[in-house]
Amino acid sequence: MPDRSCVIIGASHAGVQLALSLRQGGWEGKVLLVSDEPVAPYQRPPLSKGVLDGSKSPDTIALRPEVLYQKSNIEFLLGRRAERIDRENKVVELDDGSHLSFDKLALTTGSRPRTLPLTGHDQEGVFYLRSLADVEQMRPCIDTDSKAVIVGGGYIGLEAAAVLCKLGKQVTVIEALPRVLQRVTAPEVSAFFERIHREEGVNVLTETGVASIGGSGRAEHVMCVDGTEQSADLVIIAVGVVPNIELAAQAGLEVDNGIRVNEFAQTSDPDIVAAGDCTSFYSALYQRHIRLESVQNATDQARTAAASLHGALLPYQAVPWFWSEQYDVKLQIAGLSQGHDNTVTRGDSRQGRSFAVFYFSGDRLLAVDAINRPAEFMAGKRLIADDVVLDKARLRDESIPIKEFLTK
Repeated sequence: MPDRSCVIIGASHAGVQLALSLRQGGWEGKVLLVSDEPVAPYQRPPLSKGVLDGSKSPDTIALRPEVLYQKSNIEFLLGRRAERIDRENKVVELDDGSHLSFDKLALTTGSRPRTLPLTGHDQEGVFYLRSLADVEQMRPCIDTDSKAVIVGGGYIGLEAAAVLCKLGKQVTVIEALPRVLQRVTAPEVSAFFERIHREEGVNVLTETGVASIGGSGRAEHVMCVDGTEQSADLVIIAVGVVPNIELAAQAGLEVDNGIRVNEFAQTSDPDIVAAGDCTSFYSALYQRHIRLESVQNATDQARTAAASLHGALLPYQAVPWFWSEQYDVKLQIAGLSQGHDNTVTRGDSRQGRSFAVFYFSGDRLLAVDAINRPAEFMAGKRLIADDVVLDKARLRDESIPIKEFLTK
């Protein structure tokens, strides 16, 4: 029915993919993407890499060419924030008081940086790293300042540290937990990343809490809980993200560490779907509800959501995968390692920059961290999807090519 309207709230990876998949699936009605950012949709991973170091300009990270949106008859409403959903009357209220009517609604609201209510957090020179506007505001400091402190030793924090270090800055990473990447990797992977950052000249402090950010209107140092100080003209706070679920909660949709959806990306309202960082969904692979923060999840789940709006129920069953680039290291991750109780390593994590860690729960393979090991990454995805039982002794033996484990 050409007169139908689908409104998509959120215009990043999930929102754009959902709009395109709707058209590819034969949706003839109106497709409108609403974004609270004033710029056309762009890729987020380069923000902490190429955009931060200046090797990529904002023009080069567009998600899709503008001509594709025009050919697909996809409309945008930029610089407007959705404030309220009236499910009964099928209306979205915007921050300027205007209203949008819909037949179908998609929530791809993403996530936002987790904030730290530190004394001095609102001074000049203190930033979060999530949007293009964040990086553009940060650029003058990167060009002129020499000392940077990164609060948080997760992927975004470590990627930013690598970029600033390569730009010649004095960089300190402060992590409150005993090791970097503690929530997502094995101790040997954490130790590896701490080692390479120190080899590159980064000062890595673990088990160190931050008490405040000192300065007179502009950041000058970071005060740690133990009383020590780290000089800084630039401070980046990278302590994770929280899902944007407030709009869904206001509308009475089920939420639980994300907008709750089923395997078809459907919310508790049959006319509303959701996809991406903002969702909590049941994973048949891991037999629990999970929330993922990755481009892969955003795009794959968006395709599932679009199919549901067409009435074609295709369960979302993809193996999660992620990546991170730091210096000359490319980390590729397949699966989720949470809940593992034993690991197998191919290669030596204590020297060099190439190895892979396979995570198991008993004999079941859960995930693979592949450091400069694309073959292990690709094999890992297939082995996880096929639930292959592996001989761990043979897996540890690097004289046996990884591809041999894929043969039945």
